Amino acid sequence: MKKLITAAVAGALALGASMAQAADNITLQLKWVTQAQFAGYYVAKDKGFYKAENLNVTIKPGGPDVAPAQVIAGGGADVIIDWMPSALASREKGLDLVNIAQPFKRSGMMLTCRKDAGIKTPADFKGKTLGVWFYGNEYPFLSWMSKLGLKTNGGPDGVTVLKQGFNVDPILQGQAACVSTMTYNEYWQIIDAGLKPSDLVVFKYEDQGVATLEDGLYVLGKNLKDPKFVDKMVRFVRASMKGWKWAEAHPDAAAMIVLDNDATGAQTEKHQKRMMREIAKLTAGSNGALDPADYERTVKSLMSGGSDPVITKKPVGAWTHMITDKALK
Repeated sequence: MKKLITAAVAGALALGASMAQAADNITLQLKWVTQAQFAGYYVAKDKGFYKAENLNVTIKPGGPDVAPAQVIAGGGADVIIDWMPSALASREKGLDLVNIAQPFKRSGMMLTCRKDAGIKTPADFKGKTLGVWFYGNEYPFLSWMSKLGLKTNGGPDGVTVLKQGFNVDPILQGQAACVSTMTYNEYWQIIDAGLKPSDLVVFKYEDQGVATLEDGLYVLGKNLKDPKFVDKMVRFVRASMKGWKWAEAHPDAAAMIVLDNDATGAQTEKHQKRMMREIAKLTAGSNGALDPADYERTVKSLMSGGSDPVITKKPVGAWTHMITDKALK
């Protein structure tokens, strides 16, 4: 009997080891550096939500020289976080990116301007220098300028585009009248640098009717033909959305988890907690499934660029509910 029990225990241990070894690996490429913008994924890993789905998830931080679309095209990630304008532009150029989930419901993108630069309304942009992010982040801006009828090659009847680094120095140093900011990040960097809210005028892209979807999850379309890959993504999205909802409910604790994962040590507790509270406003109301109306609004905005639209034709097959239909049962 003792031998039978010993054998059973050994068998159970072997089975447990086998199950542990069977965890499926997934590599996620972030759009930017480790910060509360991606808290849901770090929470899902920290709280064991991925482990419960038998997943071993590697989260790769981004940076100023990291283009998620290029990473996945080169085989460096299974799934990436990208903004839809960038993803659709990449798709039109031949990269078959497909949106499988949309944790962010609202846009946090803004143009923040100094009042002393003479800007009160978008009509005052004419003749001014505006700081703009590139690497795919310029597309919503270009759509907006097209809607306003403003050329982006300078001159008194257009705007001069300053290729903005991922900081707010141009507005602080007087190099630009306005700079690109996010509700959860760069705007607060301006405030922390000494300017007051009363010194600024803020134009939210959503208020201007040119808001586009941000921070969606994208994979290569060819991989969705593989049932095993689909199953992994179902489990990944399910666990990730648990992470996001936990982060929404516990913003300060989620920010601390992000800080624990910041290998650079560049982030501060004050900024990350503030960022997480702002991020929660953007993910609130989303269960992870892409709203087709939000998609159509984004496409319409990107195609309304006059002679120079971001995309020239309506995409086909650019998103799917295949994953979220199963993940969110």
